[in-house]
Amino acid sequence: MDSLRAARYPFLRGSAEFAEENGGDLHALVDSQSYASARSRGVERVESAIKDHIVSDVSLLQEYDRLMEVLSYPYARMLVSIIGDRFLLKRYALSEASRMNHLLQGDPGSVSAVAQELEVASSLDADGMISMHFTDYLRFSHVMKASEWKLINTDLRNGFVHLGADKFDRLLQNALQERIEKELPLNVPPEFRSALAVDVGRISLLLNETKKQLSPTGGEGMNPDCLPPCIKTILANAQNGMNLPHSARFALVSFLHALGLTYDQIIALFAQSPDFDESKSGYQIRHITGEDRGGEGYIPPECATMKTNGICFDPDATCERVKHPLSYYRIRSGNFRKKDGQ
Repeated sequence: MDSLRAARYPFLRGSAEFAEENGGDLHALVDSQSYASARSRGVERVESAIKDHIVSDVSLLQEYDRLMEVLSYPYARMLVSIIGDRFLLKRYALSEASRMNHLLQGDPGSVSAVAQELEVASSLDADGMISMHFTDYLRFSHVMKASEWKLINTDLRNGFVHLGADKFDRLLQNALQERIEKELPLNVPPEFRSALAVDVGRISLLLNETKKQLSPTGGEGMNPDCLPPCIKTILANAQNGMNLPHSARFALVSFLHALGLTYDQIIALFAQSPDFDESKSGYQIRHITGEDRGGEGYIPPECATMKTNGICFDPDATCERVKHPLSYYRIRSGNFRKKDGQ
């Protein structure tokens, strides 16, 4: 494989072969001073993912630089796997995929190789567009929320969706992100974990600080005075023993979880109800927070959904400024930071 392509897209099978042909192996990567640059770059991949949502670019002019770039990829994956944080794993996967998308925009000659590696079946049609079966299109576009990605708004002919290069590259981004999320965390051997301990500690500090900054509470815990009127009302109803509709219970638990409250803290709030049923409430809370699935919890509903479900109560002046209850909390607590459209 061309060494430049191997370095740009280190997830390709040919990239691993390029590393092996040049004497790169995991034990040497972890232990040898010859690969210190690859380890530093591996740390940089993860840190830029945390800070910038995309893996940063480096010079790939020399063969040595290209080999270090290829080897930095498995090193970064080991770091993410050892830390084992779901937030980090998803952000890292998105960042690697975003970098690939960025590179493909200036490297159309690599699109076919990347698509084949990611098992995204496609072909070039007579109009110079890229076509793919609608089932494959749906598999990789279902996470896209904009109306332009809905199947009904595509150029669909005889069961095949016809796309421009930019949109196809975006689907490849989704495919790589999905693949990385499924592959990680890796089972990293104990001896490797010890060797990577310093780098793991450095990244963990950055991760914790970043998560604290992104938290609606700023890492300070929940302030009841900053809760939006809808959540205050639902919480009061729950504690007074009222039978909450599923939509209200879901909104309350997912909101409290997003603020960083643990299962024990959330269940304690429900326990104030006179007819509290721990087994029933516990099951629902574990499901909504993702604890029973070993993954992330559900995202709390936005204001429009709260209104549709009839659980938007007593909106005030701050409510008029926001589209999501978490944004309300950020504004009232002084931790406002526009994020994810909230």
